[in-house]
Amino acid sequence: MRFTTAIFLFLGTLLTSAGYGATFLLNDYFHTLGGNEVDTGLALAAAMAGTFVGVPLVGWFSGRAGAANLAACGALSVAAGFVLLAMLTSITPLIAVGGFLIGLGWGTFYLAAPMAVIERTDDADRALWFTRFGAFQMAGIGGSPILADFAIRTLHFATVTTFLIVGGIALAAAVLLAAFQRVAVALHPASGSRRWLRDFPAISRTAAIYPIVMVALGACVFSGILTFQTALVAGTAARATTFFAIYAVTVVLSRWLLAPLVNRAPKEISAQVLLFIMVLGIIAMFAVPAGAMFHVLAALLLGIGYGLVYSIIQTQAVNDSPADHRPAALTWFVLSYFVGVFGFPSVGGWMLVHAGKNGLLLLILACGLAELALAMWTGQIAYRLNQASMPRAAARPVAKQAVRR
Repeated sequence: MRFTTAIFLFLGTLLTSAGYGATFLLNDYFHTLGGNEVDTGLALAAAMAGTFVGVPLVGWFSGRAGAANLAACGALSVAAGFVLLAMLTSITPLIAVGGFLIGLGWGTFYLAAPMAVIERTDDADRALWFTRFGAFQMAGIGGSPILADFAIRTLHFATVTTFLIVGGIALAAAVLLAAFQRVAVALHPASGSRRWLRDFPAISRTAAIYPIVMVALGACVFSGILTFQTALVAGTAARATTFFAIYAVTVVLSRWLLAPLVNRAPKEISAQVLLFIMVLGIIAMFAVPAGAMFHVLAALLLGIGYGLVYSIIQTQAVNDSPADHRPAALTWFVLSYFVGVFGFPSVGGWMLVHAGKNGLLLLILACGLAELALAMWTGQIAYRLNQASMPRAAARPVAKQAVRR
């Protein structure tokens, strides 16, 4: 895949991700309509339901319509969701409809866009292209709340106007993604993953099952801290927009500058180190009331830890699966991610309302520690398998020499 054609995918990813990033403003938006964190959780739970519809649709139709075309359809659905939310004047059941459309679109895009990358890359260079793709994705997710907040607070745009702009951006993304489908030739056209349900038993017997579980736990950390960032820093000297800015810049720079070094190290070791850094970032959030510098430190650590480990476990989920099961493995990976990213705010919102900030942070920390523990467990399994294979590999030359004698 050439960068001159990949730029259509990257820009489309940047703009579509900006649509998802704007969902981090839903909590503030619902407060202005008379709602609270529970309403935010409801809208995002509807978004999770939307992803469970969008992801299988990609599996069924990617072989016919083309993965990038389906990603474009996802961007259109995100646009429709924000336009609907912009039309609301109070908290109504329509917040769930808007959330469902955003989830349907993001779920469709989130599986179809990586599938478009898989179609155009080989095992040797896939990690590099996933890292570049992820850099643009994280730039959109982290940069969108900053720009939207600037438009609302500094330029005095109405939230309704801002959401309409987000809808227009997602529409432009759809055009770019459709163009990518036409200019970039697929080396391995997807046949679809209609059997993704039936393939799960086979996938669960491979090492791919571990990153599929891990991504859900990491998504809980990511979603919990970013969705409720404004509430977590309320009453402190820290600002939510500072966190989004530092997090986004850190993720982008680390994926471009540190990713080549991380990709050369053993993946199990890299995952453990990065998840330990992520856990330190969560711990730093507890100290934010004591000083804004802890807020900056948390953004840096989470940007490096979560920002880099995601691409590693995504690559593991694909490469550790049999070739015939890779579309299904990616489908399960994405579904698992959405269970965390859209499902966790329902629990996290309730925890924030009833147990306060520290209660929410303790729940997030538990998810981060569980992911780290699973990474350490899988690392031990990989080490034992390598140790078990070494004596047999070393014995073969001796056996051959004995035959010659």
